[in-house]
Amino acid sequence: MISVAIVEDDADIRQGLQLLLKGTPGFACVAAYSNCELALREIAEHLPDVVLMDIQLPGMSGIEGVRRLKRALPELSVIMLTIHDDDQRVFDSLCAGACGYLLKTTPPAKLLEAIREVHAGGSPMSANIARMVIQSFQRTQSAELTSRETEILSQLCRGKSYKMIADSLHISKGTVHSHLKNIYKKLEVNSMSEAVAKAYQEKLV
Repeated sequence: MISVAIVEDDADIRQGLQLLLKGTPGFACVAAYSNCELALREIAEHLPDVVLMDIQLPGMSGIEGVRRLKRALPELSVIMLTIHDDDQRVFDSLCAGACGYLLKTTPPAKLLEAIREVHAGGSPMSANIARMVIQSFQRTQSAELTSRETEILSQLCRGKSYKMIADSLHISKGTVHSHLKNIYKKLEVNSMSEAVAKAYQEKLV
């Protein structure tokens, strides 16, 4: 039996999800909340296996709700179930700890399948969301720095000048400058300070 909790402010959608879960063998709806604040206060009493979480909620957003729920209950699996499919919300949700991301237009059978999948350790996503994640991953991969570029960026972060970097790596200042142009392009920055900031922010060095 997979126990599920729902966090959804729309009463009709919330009730529809409850009826779906209660009417399907192998599933149990143990709690339904209209906001994250209530869920955070009460969810430990029910300890569901999976939470279906909306993003656009009154008060605390679903993304912040996921972050706090995972902090309190690290083993909890959360699926975002929302109307939003823009890049930023998807990645913010996944970074906050969501295991899956589905649109509310997902057919009931697919939703139940996704709950089973996340309960088994998977990360279900709507097809267009999955494509978005893959495309982003491919962009990240294409922007990876070479070992030489990482070495130069690392020295730059330690405050070394172009000449000092050139001397330590036994290359010309022109070569250092050429590498830096590639680094700026890959990191999508325009200055040394931006490159250093991004290197620390994204733990590139």
